[in-house]
Amino acid sequence: MLVPIKWMKEYVDINVDDKTLADQLTLTGSHVDAVIDYNKEVKNVVTGKILEIKKHPNADKLSVTKVDINEGEPLQIITGATNIKKGDIVPLALEGAELPIGLKIKKTNFRGLASYGMMVSYEELGFEDKVIPKEAKDGIIILPKDTPLGRDIKEVLDLTGSALEVEVTFNRPDCLNIVGMARETAATLGTKFKFPEIKITNEEGDIRDYLNGVEIEDEDLCSRFYARVIKDIKIGPSPLWMQRTLMDAGMRPINNIVDVTNYVMLELGQPLHAYDLEKLEGRKLIARRAKKGEKITTIDEVERTLDEDMLVIADAVNPACIAGVMGGYDSEISENTKIMVLETANFNPKSVRETSKKLGLRSEASARNEKPMGYVMCEIASNRACQLIEMIGAGTVVGGYLEAGKSQYEPPVVTMRPHRANALLGAEIPVAHMLNSLNSLEIESVYDGEKITSRIPYFRTDIEQEADLIEEVGRLYGFENIESKPLRGSTRVGRKSELRMLEDEMKSILCGMGLYEITTYSFISPKAYDSICIPQDSPLRNYVKILNPLGEDFSSMRTTLIPNMMEVVQRNSNRGVEEAKLYEVGSIFIPKDQPVREEPIEKLKLCIGMYGNYDFFDLKGIIEGMLFRFGIKSVIKPLTENPTFHPGRTAALYVNEELIGIYGEASPQVSDNYDLDHRVYLAELDVEKILKYKNTEWKYEPLPKYPSMVRDIAVVVKDEVLAGEMEEAIKAVNPYLIESVKLFDVYKGEHIEKGYKSTAFSVTYRNKERTLKEKEVEKIHEKVLQVLEKKFGAKLRQE
Repeated sequence: MLVPIKWMKEYVDINVDDKTLADQLTLTGSHVDAVIDYNKEVKNVVTGKILEIKKHPNADKLSVTKVDINEGEPLQIITGATNIKKGDIVPLALEGAELPIGLKIKKTNFRGLASYGMMVSYEELGFEDKVIPKEAKDGIIILPKDTPLGRDIKEVLDLTGSALEVEVTFNRPDCLNIVGMARETAATLGTKFKFPEIKITNEEGDIRDYLNGVEIEDEDLCSRFYARVIKDIKIGPSPLWMQRTLMDAGMRPINNIVDVTNYVMLELGQPLHAYDLEKLEGRKLIARRAKKGEKITTIDEVERTLDEDMLVIADAVNPACIAGVMGGYDSEISENTKIMVLETANFNPKSVRETSKKLGLRSEASARNEKPMGYVMCEIASNRACQLIEMIGAGTVVGGYLEAGKSQYEPPVVTMRPHRANALLGAEIPVAHMLNSLNSLEIESVYDGEKITSRIPYFRTDIEQEADLIEEVGRLYGFENIESKPLRGSTRVGRKSELRMLEDEMKSILCGMGLYEITTYSFISPKAYDSICIPQDSPLRNYVKILNPLGEDFSSMRTTLIPNMMEVVQRNSNRGVEEAKLYEVGSIFIPKDQPVREEPIEKLKLCIGMYGNYDFFDLKGIIEGMLFRFGIKSVIKPLTENPTFHPGRTAALYVNEELIGIYGEASPQVSDNYDLDHRVYLAELDVEKILKYKNTEWKYEPLPKYPSMVRDIAVVVKDEVLAGEMEEAIKAVNPYLIESVKLFDVYKGEHIEKGYKSTAFSVTYRNKERTLKEKEVEKIHEKVLQVLEKKFGAKLRQE
């Protein structure tokens, strides 16, 4: 926001230079980005009156003028300007003049006629295009009729001074105006602050004779609505002083009525809007929600479609304004306006922000209405605008006002303990200094010996608790004045938890095995449990329901990672990815009770999903390889009662008789539910239980001195016999001499009876104290076959 220092001086005594002011305001919390110098390098440019205008005899687009500068004979000036007429007073750059754009003026010959100077535009005086008044945008500056002739243009237009470019934070809308910054400046410099005196000297008639009423239908979107009427409107340019003030603040002058509303908005921070009363149906204004599909043409002549979440100011029939954002074209002030309604209102900031975003509209007014403002300012700003309209002769104020919504303000009370303030700030600030700081900000404060009690003014919507008052005291005391002290207390080295380190290690292992990590939402659809065939009475259906979900598909917190994995498998398969090995380490959430009153239990799970050129044993190898890296020896047991998995191709994983996970092939029904025509292999393991049994205190043994002997054995068993149980049985025959047992082949097909399978193991024998003899190994190998025959009904494969 641009804050012209000249304007601010109308409300506060400033006793320091501009740079010091900027530095001190920054130190007290009003961050000044830059100091902009408005001093224009203009020499030998004076005011002159056009006495006559004639066409140039040799050029169709040029005019020959005579200009009186109140010194000697009138000067002949050749110009191409089209917005001038006889009697106008204009700035005239004389011979030898220098302009900010780098132009030096000298006598020039135009098609045979001499020109002894140049009429000047705002652009040639160094003004940016965005602030040049509407009537002077494409032509020469036309000065007021009473401007003395021969005066230096720097004096007439006040081409001096500077402005502060201030960054105002969202929580300080009270500083988004000149008066607010003046109040901050007074508190910072310790000088006196003067609020503008508002007085209307001549009111005529009664507002009820012109306006039939104002109403608020939706008080959640509009807390106060205040209206006044001005008659005998005379639309025209605003006074030069007002135009120049607006230009220095970065705003383009339009006409006297618009300029007054903009002036008050910049001065007090309260946006206003003016309506042509004769264009309002029923001569009334209503703050209401827009109807679905309702349309309005805004002042930029664009038709916009509204929805039911947007607030409008409407007459008895149609919307006349998008509340807090932009006015309507059909009710705007025009050159023919004779009587108008001036509206000031306090809107819901969230509603204005969302409406502005939906419609792609942003203005100075919406930028202020998007922030919380005190509704008391509605009346103050309205009366200030009426005062200025009366002052510049733009209309006559009608007596009285109409309002709806809140009107009485009861200041909230916040207390602060001085000892607490000093403890938090790390300084010893006297109570008297605290009181002086708060009262200088117009926060009425008293001390009762124990605490400071403050009554919060209407414009400080950001102060709600003790910490806010402490911040005010601290920033005015000067944070730079608080001595830096070393931190006190015990220090600890930051590190990841054991669970987090296990998760990182797990991811590293799985990535090394060629798996790709996925990350999915913790919110899933309740229908996902049906997709993976979870029974209705399963504990997995005891999930946390989201009260304000993004949609049905995100309305519950997951109790298993499998639905997310199946959706990713489905998405990749549908997009032509022929095979994939995926994993996710993520949280599930188990409610402690229903309805949920406490934070649910969060557990970390590992889910693996594979499809394509992979089978059950590939998945088994990945899991066993990972567990081996963690020093975990697991036992697998068949699992037939989990409908998510294939009943004959699923295993439960146990450590010390505690279930730590399940893996196997997804059931055909689950694959059908996800429209998959291939097998999918899934695993879900409890990461916290893996951490519980992790043992990486490796015990190293010397390399064996004696050779091993390897024997293969292939047996035929029924399909339901588990290879893992057969491995354990083989090892148990002679744990001392059998070093390892590895499954290397499972075959079903030709020469194997239906319902049976051929399972082949490689058995390694070794004696750590001597070399084994062939007969010893043969004897143990025969016993292995006997155990397999007796325990599993195995038969030695002959072919």
